[in-house]
Amino acid sequence: MTTSGSPDPAFGAVVTAADRRYLVQSWSTQGNVDAIPVDRAEGRYFWDYEGNRYLDFSSQFVNLNIGHQHPKVVEAIQAQAGRLCMLASTLANHQRNDAARLITELAPGELNRVFFTNGGAEANENAVRMARLHTGRPKVLAAYRSYHGGTSTAIALTGDPRRWPNQHAGHADANVVHYFGPYLYRSSFNARTDAEECERALAHLAEVIEFEGPSTIAAIILEPVVGTAGILVPPSGYLAGVRRLCDRHGILLIADEVMTGFGRTGAWFAVDHWGIEPDLLTFAKGVNSGYVPLGGVVVSDAVYDTFRTRPFPGGLTYSGHPLACAAAVATITAMKEEGIIDHAAWLGEAVIGPELRRLAERHPSVGEVRGLGVFWALELVCDRDTRQMLVPYASSGAAAAPMAAVIADCHRLGLWPATNHNRIHVVPPCNTTEAEALEGLAKLDEALAVADRYAEGA
Repeated sequence: MTTSGSPDPAFGAVVTAADRRYLVQSWSTQGNVDAIPVDRAEGRYFWDYEGNRYLDFSSQFVNLNIGHQHPKVVEAIQAQAGRLCMLASTLANHQRNDAARLITELAPGELNRVFFTNGGAEANENAVRMARLHTGRPKVLAAYRSYHGGTSTAIALTGDPRRWPNQHAGHADANVVHYFGPYLYRSSFNARTDAEECERALAHLAEVIEFEGPSTIAAIILEPVVGTAGILVPPSGYLAGVRRLCDRHGILLIADEVMTGFGRTGAWFAVDHWGIEPDLLTFAKGVNSGYVPLGGVVVSDAVYDTFRTRPFPGGLTYSGHPLACAAAVATITAMKEEGIIDHAAWLGEAVIGPELRRLAERHPSVGEVRGLGVFWALELVCDRDTRQMLVPYASSGAAAAPMAAVIADCHRLGLWPATNHNRIHVVPPCNTTEAEALEGLAKLDEALAVADRYAEGA
């Protein structure tokens, strides 16, 4: 293997062959996997073994919030590895304590305790467990357009099509009920304005609560800004309305901030944009930029008191892993010292948002632009008037070919965006520079010419 970054196609071929031979890939048809072998990464770029450079507009799985190989985080992991690599959660450790303290200091209101997990799915699993035990109620409401993780309860909460085959496999939960959240561009409520969408979405949720029986509902879980399922920014007043419904009926509000937390939306947490305090807040991904797996639940004082004199029936071998917590401490500290949260907010408002709206004016395949911070989506359509998706919902194979062609052109140009169904998600690291953002958006502009070929009137 090369360490200097010089091209080594022969070793790249070895990596590709071993990947196909030994791995089962997530969410993939295994016979179609063709992963690009990656040699190294730095900042906002990574390189393959052919020497091709890619600008990372995906932040990998929307978790690399401070970019690749940040020296302060790498140094913290190395230092902790030299001192102590692993410690059971029943023993105390300063890195674990410091990480929890920093997270609770950033969390809103009375969210003052942390239960650490290995990632976001386990965080949501345990948040639901806490809510059910705290309230003594079985049901949880979750949105149709949502993703909460791949474990048993988390995939049942999920509203996107990845839930379907898992239900066939037996991962269903009869006490999970789905509802429609706000999405004005494809309104389920025939709304024409944000205000109408907000009012009607809240009326719909209130009706679901009434028909399910408020006394049976433990929690409502939602992504404050829906992530994988569309980067859907809620209309003003929606989250406050959900909070009021929860308070009225003694229902807990769980904010799934796994993707939105730690700078992604230009705030420490997305709920901060609307001044909302949930009862439980789940996190992962950006808490340590994904350098070592870590997630968790930030717990309100009221929920914590439920387990003050009774055991919490859950635990994980790697809860609060010292290496992961050291990475979290270094990441949060670096984000504060380098002003990364404010930079992410500025980059979205001054650069990414305006440039994407200019792209939309030039490309008939772009139906809508939406987002904030470094969290944006382009919804691609065949026809702006009918809003017909560029590819059908949950399509694959030949039906998904137009999107595959667009993404292939992005890769040809050295751009690595995130995608889902008929959308391109522009989600670069929070410390992406203005020049890097403009570079990536120029490449995206060129690739959208491929999508335009499928659009009416192009």
